Amino acid sequence: MAKTLTEKKAKFTKEQYMKWYESMLLMRRFEEKTGQVYVQQKIKGFCHLYIGQEAIVAGTVSATKKGDKHITAYRDHAHAIGLGLHPKYVMAEMYAKITGCSKGKGGSMHIFSKEHGFVGGHGIVGGQVPLGA
Repeated sequence: MAKTLTEKKAKFTKEQYMKWYESMLLMRRFEEKTGQVYVQQKIKGFCHLYIGQEAIVAGTVSATKKGDKHITAYRDHAHAIGLGLHPKYVMAEMYAKITGCSKGKGGSMHIFSKEHGFVGGHGIVGGQVPLGA
């Protein structure tokens, strides 16, 4: 007998839903704070927020396995956080601090973490596509 559409749907645990929610909430709060300090001109250069797109990162991170590499364009703060990079290192990077994940040299658009499999955000539109391939 053929399965109905409801029976074919993936089953997720409450714990998985809570993990996604907590991850998205952390990313959202980080981006909100980033927007505040950017308006206060505490972060220099460009700053592209990821507000409203957090579910993309939560979903893609949960669909990949340890050791997979991730790459994105210039809206990259949430990707690094979703992959497990502590927000304090991402914020330190945006403040151009040596304690930032790219030693303060990358800023908002060039977050990078080899340890977390994040090969960075790239400021050239579409530039990440050939690099990722």
